[in-house]
Amino acid sequence: MNKFIEQVKVFWKDEDGLSAVEYVVAGSLIVAGLATAFTSLGTKISEGVTKITNAISS
Repeated sequence: MNKFIEQVKVFWKDEDGLSAVEYVVAGSLIVAGLATAFTSLGTKISEGVTKITNAISS
């Protein structure tokens, strides 16, 4: 565990620019987050439209 903490400290202090791999990892995390958010949002919108349709039909 101590080695992990030391590696995190070294990474945190690293002032070099981001490499292409780090950009890919960051980008993929952003895309995954957006996909999750839009999937959840789509479900909520679908439920809302169904409620409105049912209210109008009644």
